[in-house]
Amino acid sequence: MFSKLKQVQELRSQANQIKSALSAEMVEGSGAWGKLKITMDGNQEVKKVVVDPELLGNKEKLEAAIADAANDAVKKAQRVMAQKMQSMGGLNLPGMN
Repeated sequence: MFSKLKQVQELRSQANQIKSALSAEMVEGSGAWGKLKITMDGNQEVKKVVVDPELLGNKEKLEAAIADAANDAVKKAQRVMAQKMQSMGGLNLPGMN
């Protein structure tokens, strides 16, 4: 029982280390040919949004640009997450080795 508890604590510690490392990684996604940019960290939290004033007058273009930029940023953040987890040894899940 105590060994299981220790494994859970170690797993939680590993997850916190990875989360902390990912918070320092930044990616930028863009849409509308760079007229809308979203910056997010490796934990996929949006940190900054930049909108070219040209997009503000067209609701449909702005909405499409937001979707494109968000999807682009998420894909990049997922790549960073996978690389970071691999470089840190990943999570050592009991029974998954």
